[in-house]
Amino acid sequence: MDEQEVQRKRRDNEEQATERRARILGFPYLDTREFENNIDLTRGLLDISEMHQNYIIPLQDGGGEDHYQFMVTSQTPRSVIDNMRQEYSDKGERIDFFLISHSAYQVFMLRYDPPKTVHYDDIKISDEGDSETIASVSNTLNSVSTEKVFDFLLDQADKLGASDIHIENLRNEIRIRMRVDGILHPVANIDKNHYRVFMGELSSRANVSTASNKPQSGHMQTEIHRNGATHLLNIRVETIPTMYGQDAVLRLFNFDETLLKLDLLGLKEKEMKEISEIISHPRGLVLMVGPTGSGKSTTLYSIINALNTTERKIITLEDPIEYGITGISQIPINTNSGGSFAEGLRSVLRLDPDVVMVGEIRDADTAKTAIQASITGHLVLSSFHANSTSAAFSRMIDLIGTNPIFASSIRLIIAQRLVRKLSDSKEAYAPDEATMNYLRKELDGVEGIDWDNLVLYRPVPTEDNPFGYKGRTVIMEQLVVTEDIQSFIRGDIEDIHTEAIEKAAKKNGMLTLTQKGLLAAISGETSLEEVSRVI
Repeated sequence: MDEQEVQRKRRDNEEQATERRARILGFPYLDTREFENNIDLTRGLLDISEMHQNYIIPLQDGGGEDHYQFMVTSQTPRSVIDNMRQEYSDKGERIDFFLISHSAYQVFMLRYDPPKTVHYDDIKISDEGDSETIASVSNTLNSVSTEKVFDFLLDQADKLGASDIHIENLRNEIRIRMRVDGILHPVANIDKNHYRVFMGELSSRANVSTASNKPQSGHMQTEIHRNGATHLLNIRVETIPTMYGQDAVLRLFNFDETLLKLDLLGLKEKEMKEISEIISHPRGLVLMVGPTGSGKSTTLYSIINALNTTERKIITLEDPIEYGITGISQIPINTNSGGSFAEGLRSVLRLDPDVVMVGEIRDADTAKTAIQASITGHLVLSSFHANSTSAAFSRMIDLIGTNPIFASSIRLIIAQRLVRKLSDSKEAYAPDEATMNYLRKELDGVEGIDWDNLVLYRPVPTEDNPFGYKGRTVIMEQLVVTEDIQSFIRGDIEDIHTEAIEKAAKKNGMLTLTQKGLLAAISGETSLEEVSRVI
C-alpha cells in the first residue's frame, strides 16, 4: 500500500469518528473533502488568532439573509459557541455550527494562515574580533526553528566548503564554529535555553544519547540541493561530555564519487608517475601518513577509485566508512565494540581480494597481518599516524622491530598536508635577507630555482574573500623504498632514526614536506606563513 492510500484510509477513519462525535454533541456533521481546497474563503468575521485559539472557522457570511455558518471541531470550547449564539441572536441574525474533523480544520487553516516562507541570510565567516558578524548569525540561528537549525547549519557549512562544525557548550551560551580550509572560524553563539531541544534534534538524527556520560560516535546523512543539482552529504558525529553539557563535532564528507580521482588532487607529474607505477604492481604495501584532517582518506579513496575495475576484487576495512564507492566491498569495523582491523583483515584475505584497504594500522598485530598480506599477492593500502615518511619508518620499526619481510613488502610511503591556496588577489613581495638565507638553506640542492628573481606572495583580503585564501592544495612527500631504505628496515644499519632515514631518502631524490611547501610558496600557490603554520 503506498503512502497516499495510507493517508486516504486514515482520513476516512477520522471522518467516520467525527460523524459519530457530531451525533453525541448534537451538531450537524460536515464532510469538507470535496470543497476544502477550492471553496472561496470567508474573510473578516474572525481574527486569525481567534480561529487558532478556538478551533473555529467561518463557512459562510450573512450576505443579504443575515444567516451565518461556522465550522467547529471537538476541541472548540462550548462557551465560545454559546456566547456566539447569544451575540448573533441579540442582533436578530441566524447562526449555525457544523462539526468538522481536525484534519479538515488544518486544511482550512493552511489556506487562511499559510506558513510564511522565511529567508535566512547566508552565514559569513568572521575574523576573530568581528563581533558584528557573529551577532548577526547568532540572531539568525536563534530565530531558526529547532527542527530546521541543523538543515540550515549543514547547508551553510556545505556552501562555505567547511570540513567540520563544532558545537561547544560554554557557561552561558552554545558556541558554533566552522572549520574552513583548515582554520576554525567563530560563526555564532546560541542561547543556552536552546540546548535541550538542540541536542535532542542531533541525537535523534545521529542516533546518540543525550544522557550519556561517555564519548559517542554517530552518523547522519542529508541531501543538499543547490543550483538545480543534488549531492549527498555524509556527516560523522562525535560527542563528548564536558563541564557544561555535551560538545559535538560534525565532520562533513561532501561525497561525489566522480571527484575521487588522482588527477584532481593537484599532484605534480613526478608524484603522479611514482604513485601510478607503485599501485600498478599486484602486491606490496602503500602507507599514507599525516595528522587528522590532512586529506589522507581522500587520497586513499582516489587511489582505490583508480584501481576500481571489473578485473579486480577490492575490499576495504573502515572505522567508519566515510565514502561509499560503487563496485567495492566495504566492511565497517567497529573498534569501539571489540572489532579489530587485524581480525577483519585475516577474514577478508580468505575472499581472495586483489586490493585491500585497511583504515588504519594502530597496533603490531594489524601491521604484521598487513605485511603478510602484501607479500602473498595482495596490494595493501593503509594509513598510519606519523609526521613524515621517515618518521613512519622509525615508528613502524619501533612497533614490529627490524623485519626482513617488512623490507620486501613496503613499496611507498606518502606523507601529506593541506595548505590554503592564495586567491587571485595575492600580492608579490621580495623576501628579506633572513628569509632568503632560510630558503637557501632548506632548498639546498633543489634544482630549477631562480634565486636572482625570487619573490614570495602574501594574501590580500577582499570583500568577497576576507582572508585572501580560497581552497586548499596538497603538499605531498613521497618516499619510494629503494635498496638504501630497505637496509634500515632489515637491520643492516644500526643507527636507525628519522634523520638518518630522511638523509638517505633525500640522497635518492626525495623532497621533504618542508621543501615541497617552500616550493609551493615560491610558485605563488600559497604563502610562507601558511607553510610555517601547517608544516
